[in-house]
Amino acid sequence: MKEHYQGLGHIAVYTKNMDESIAFYEKIGGALQQRSSIPTPDGDKLLALVSFGGFTLELIQSPTPMPLTEGNVPHFAVYVDDLDAAAAELKALGIDTFMTPEKKVLPDLFGGLQNWFFTGPSGEQIELLQML
Repeated sequence: MKEHYQGLGHIAVYTKNMDESIAFYEKIGGALQQRSSIPTPDGDKLLALVSFGGFTLELIQSPTPMPLTEGNVPHFAVYVDDLDAAAAELKALGIDTFMTPEKKVLPDLFGGLQNWFFTGPSGEQIELLQML
């Protein structure tokens, strides 16, 4: 079966506000690829594909209120080559949702890594990840 796998298709992220989420990901280096919608009995479900960090996010806005909690997508990680520089650039863009005051350095985890989490506009957690 594994010979059929071609790689990551996308990561789905529920959003409260599609325009706000697209603007957020564009601000931090993403690019909108496509927008669409699917009609449902409750109204249109809004969809967008955003390329970001070497993969694609599928943003989904439901026509009815839905609970947005950590369980929807606990987090997704973006590999970076320089965690400090990446975090500084995000902060310069006005991103102030880092979840801790400083990065974590974990030299014994998975061969050594450092990471720093921040949140997107719908509460999704985004991990900047640099392997050591």
